[in-house]
Amino acid sequence: MTKQQMLGQLAAMKEYFDRSTRVLEEADSTFAPAEGMFTAAQQVAHVAQTVEWFIAGVLAADGFDMDFERLDREVRQVTSLAAARAWMERACAAAQAEVAARREEEWAQALPPGPIMGGLPKFVVFGALTDHTAHHRGALTVYSRLRGKVPPMPYMDM
Repeated sequence: MTKQQMLGQLAAMKEYFDRSTRVLEEADSTFAPAEGMFTAAQQVAHVAQTVEWFIAGVLAADGFDMDFERLDREVRQVTSLAAARAWMERACAAAQAEVAARREEEWAQALPPGPIMGGLPKFVVFGALTDHTAHHRGALTVYSRLRGKVPPMPYMDM
């Protein structure tokens, strides 16, 4: 996969996520369909955190951070949709910077053996990010509808 393809996949992932969730407003930040579920702000924060997690994991010598309880606690502290969206902006910008800073050959190197994509080329992270983000933007469109809002079709006006 070329740098241009990696950057294109990141840009499309973010654009579709932003489009799908743009009807949510700051007043929707603390909405969750049921007790214990992520709020709207926490869903966005989780997506941002996972962008960072995937990029850090493929670049770290020791692999992916598997302390999911700590990661969950970090996300559950987020109460503002604006703050979560700012985190997403930073996470995607940092991911783009990592792609730009590294040679394509580095992204083609195999990940170490392990439970997260072990042995696959590092660039598979971009497909995983797209899949993960699609899952959460789908959930957030349900949140939007439960709030009486109609989310836009994410693939229009490209």
